[in-house]
Amino acid sequence: MQNTDWKNGAHGRKFIASFSGGKDSVLALYKAMQSGEAVGLIVMLEEEGTRSRSHGMPPELIYAQAESIGLPVYTAAASWTDYEQAFMGLLAQGKNQGAEVLVTGDLDMPAHGCWHDKVTKNAGLKLGMPLWEMDHKEAVEEFINLGFTTIVVTVNLSLGMREEDLGRILTHEYIKELEERGIDPCGEGGEFHTTVIDGPIFKHPISVRKCETVQQGEYVFLPLKLNSEVYPK
Repeated sequence: MQNTDWKNGAHGRKFIASFSGGKDSVLALYKAMQSGEAVGLIVMLEEEGTRSRSHGMPPELIYAQAESIGLPVYTAAASWTDYEQAFMGLLAQGKNQGAEVLVTGDLDMPAHGCWHDKVTKNAGLKLGMPLWEMDHKEAVEEFINLGFTTIVVTVNLSLGMREEDLGRILTHEYIKELEERGIDPCGEGGEFHTTVIDGPIFKHPISVRKCETVQQGEYVFLPLKLNSEVYPK
């Protein structure tokens, strides 16, 4: 293992962060920014470039998040076939801007042999995982206590989630409800994904409007679009 203290891997260093726009990547970014200097956000897009690879978010929403946080975005559109090559290209861009560390929001990544460890070694970077091995409930409670606001935008109906969960804000009460339903409060089993719209590292909240839900198999999505009155084209 190239970095024996992954949880504090960005301490005192410049870093680039893998960013989905969801709660885990935002909390990891927040923690890393307390002791390190962010040079940008890495966002991987699907082949057509119209949605993010991880959470299916439109790029304009991610750019609005990044603008509010005050960081540049490094993006690449890729299929799963050329994903690693494209990701390595973004790591090289971050390194050219002075980054020494890649920060990710992983909680349960294995200590040895994980993909992020491999690519950072190949890129000559260290790996920082501020949430690594955190208790899932503690992680989401810290996120809420810090004052972040996040909306549930994807649910997996086969894992106990319901379409009515879409659009809900993560609160302590809602987390308790999810646990009572037997659902991981962090959604680490793929139960749900979120989009963060406000918090302590945001200069201003992201104004969004909810669109009609879309179902694909066991997944149901709530597309969000920027409020055109606040973000005119």
